[in-house]
Amino acid sequence: MSIRILKSCLTIIFTTIYISVFSQVNIKDTIKIKTASDTLNKGSIVFTDNRKQPQIVLTKDQSLRYLQQRFHPQLWTDAANPLRQAFGRLIYESAHPPFDSLKNFLLKYPYDSLNLKLLKVINLSDSVRSVSNLNDTTIMVPNDSLDKLESTYSRYPFKNQNQIFQGDSIKSAVTSLLKYLDDRDSTIVSFTGVGNTFTHIMMNSKPDKVIRYWLKNEFSDSVTIWIANPSRNTIALYLEQGVNFRRPVQQHNYSKAKIDLQLPDNSKLLSLQNIFIRPQYWKFRKETSFILSQAALSNWVQGGENSISTSLDATCYADYNNVALKLSSNNFIRLNLGFLKTGGIPLRKNVDLLETNSKFNHKAFGKVDFSAIMLFKTQVAPGYDYSSEPSVLVSKFMNPAVLTIGFGLDYKPYKSTSLNFSPVSFKATWVTDTAHIDQTKYGIAKNRKSLIEPGASFMITNELKPLKTVSIINRLQLFTNYIHNPQNVDVDWEMITSASLNWFTEVRLDTHLIFDDDTKTSELDKNKNPILLPDGKVKKTARAQFKEVFGISFVFRF
Repeated sequence: MSIRILKSCLTIIFTTIYISVFSQVNIKDTIKIKTASDTLNKGSIVFTDNRKQPQIVLTKDQSLRYLQQRFHPQLWTDAANPLRQAFGRLIYESAHPPFDSLKNFLLKYPYDSLNLKLLKVINLSDSVRSVSNLNDTTIMVPNDSLDKLESTYSRYPFKNQNQIFQGDSIKSAVTSLLKYLDDRDSTIVSFTGVGNTFTHIMMNSKPDKVIRYWLKNEFSDSVTIWIANPSRNTIALYLEQGVNFRRPVQQHNYSKAKIDLQLPDNSKLLSLQNIFIRPQYWKFRKETSFILSQAALSNWVQGGENSISTSLDATCYADYNNVALKLSSNNFIRLNLGFLKTGGIPLRKNVDLLETNSKFNHKAFGKVDFSAIMLFKTQVAPGYDYSSEPSVLVSKFMNPAVLTIGFGLDYKPYKSTSLNFSPVSFKATWVTDTAHIDQTKYGIAKNRKSLIEPGASFMITNELKPLKTVSIINRLQLFTNYIHNPQNVDVDWEMITSASLNWFTEVRLDTHLIFDDDTKTSELDKNKNPILLPDGKVKKTARAQFKEVFGISFVFRF
């Protein structure tokens, strides 16, 4: 018996050892096989070019259940995380009816009509045991004796009612919140017409904005309408003021109308009637600019004086053009007058010019015309020399007056440029009131009232527009005396630069340079005293005269 038991034990021991050894060999071989390949790739954790990420498509119910699982607070490090709160609101909105259905349900619910068929009054006074068949708005129980009311009505939504007018209060609170949501709610509506442009308008119950919209047709003609949101769910369209529509006249159909047709005789030429076009020879235009500047000082410790300055520049143009007769003429008359008042000094003149310029041309060849010119300059108001006390009268109307007449050629390389050369010219300067005005200031001899100078004149007129709103006008007049000092050329150059700010306002700079060899003024020393010659006379010399006016002017062209 003991031998059998020993044999059985040995058999079990050898069997266990054999199984153990066999198992170790298999496990070792299995491990070698598994480590031969990438376990991450085999587990589909790493995606290669042959293995793409699968497309995840969830239905509405699957998405809702998945987000509800992810919404559990144990999965978040912070239960108040904004992303988790957004998930919660999304889950709620998706799992419940739309807001409009909820709103209708809340508004139609009979809060103040809950029929309390059987109410139990608990902890009331001994004289009151029960209240039945009453609405919640009609319960009249002393507040100090009412603890709570319980209803056996199956459709009664609350466990108990512990306040008087509880249904009315709930209805008022729900109505207030619904109104708040209506006021806050908004919708974007997009308007579009011909083309791909969109105009957006925000619709809500409290609008405060009107949007301009260009309504176009297929021909790109447009009219302005204003889009507004006067109340909730309402769009208002308003037409732009000042828009007029011209509708076609009503047409009539005459069914019995007949047309008599006559075939033309093609064997003869048809006679043509000349269409007479009445030519417009004259063109007129006017331009007026007014400059006003003012300065006022009160208790100004840095010094200065009150001042006011005005300047009026008015020009009338008259141009004649007759193509048939090859005649043309350009004419203008100009008045430039300005006054200045400073401190307690009386009103004084600072700008005064009255001039006319006429040119008569006859076509010669190409861009060259035979030409005759006439230039005339004088002043309107009396002018004084204020450097001496008392002031001395130096000019007035027609004293002095300068007239230049010439005959020659006129060349127009461009429409806005004219070069006029008159080799046959004469210039006349006169002062008729020699009793009050010193004519020698203007080159006239003491015993005469006029000065006649034969010579040649050269005149350049040009208008340049470097920019659309900037204009530069140059008028240069040169004259040389054939008899007396022909090398000393008289120069009269005026340049007007203007830059438009709008249709009636512009910045204007007017410069005027004059040099006349016959017009001489006294020379002064460093102390501003006249220099005397050996014979005791004041030394005089011809010097350049310069005037400049700058300011913002009001311009009217018609």
